[in-house]
Amino acid sequence: MKKSFNATLHTFKHSKLMLAFIAVLMAGVLVTACSNESNPTGGNDDVVIPIQTTSQAKVNLNSAANYVILAGSEISNIPTSAITGHIGISPASASFITGFSMVYTAGDAQSTSAQVTGNLYASDYAAPTPATLTAAQGDLTTAYNNAAGRTSTDIVLISGNIGGLTLTPGLYKSSGSLEISSGDLTFDAKGNANAVFIIQIASTLNTTSDRKVILAGGAQAANIFWQVGTSATLGTTSVFKGTIMADQSISLGTGASIEGRLLARIAAVTIEGNTVVKPAS
Repeated sequence: MKKSFNATLHTFKHSKLMLAFIAVLMAGVLVTACSNESNPTGGNDDVVIPIQTTSQAKVNLNSAANYVILAGSEISNIPTSAITGHIGISPASASFITGFSMVYTAGDAQSTSAQVTGNLYASDYAAPTPATLTAAQGDLTTAYNNAAGRTSTDIVLISGNIGGLTLTPGLYKSSGSLEISSGDLTFDAKGNANAVFIIQIASTLNTTSDRKVILAGGAQAANIFWQVGTSATLGTTSVFKGTIMADQSISLGTGASIEGRLLARIAAVTIEGNTVVKPAS
């Protein structure tokens, strides 16, 4: 009886191990089938991201939408960059905008630069600029909090490296950092030019050199919103789409380009020979 019991116990333990192994395999399959579960976003082209049925409203930037670059503490540029849209800094003053060879006449409400198709505004320029910039920073904070607070019944949880993935319209959330490193990232609007994409990131956003964000199916850069809990860094010669709203800083490597906005709530925006174009509304 003892031998028989041991044999039965051994068989039972073996069966439990097999069942556990099968359960792990099945969990990996279910992850791609459930819209409210994490996805193994390791940059593999064959990863399936669920299509969400709940659409998101566009994040209202209000007056912050008037700027292609808006920063709190500093805007640093290593020439030559090509900026299309207005630049603003507040609460820091004009002395914290560097590398643009600005043309400014005392008493004016704005300055200009050969590198900027638009105007540059600082908190110490003439009225109404100080109040306008204060309002823009306030609107940025409101928009940032709105994006961070969005919820959905079929939100898709993502993490780590999302290079190689195709995202469809909806709400995405990362509890840590995100990076685009092992492949390009595609936003596919599925034929709806008004489709909105919101990516909530608790920590940092990073892209490596040469990586691209690609628009497909009518997706518009103006409808993509990146809410970044700390700071964002775009790698050299990378191509990016969408509005970055960072709580802290945003840095672009040499030659990187973006169709979107660089909006840093508290800290700096640092660029180096970049092309930054405000998206069409």
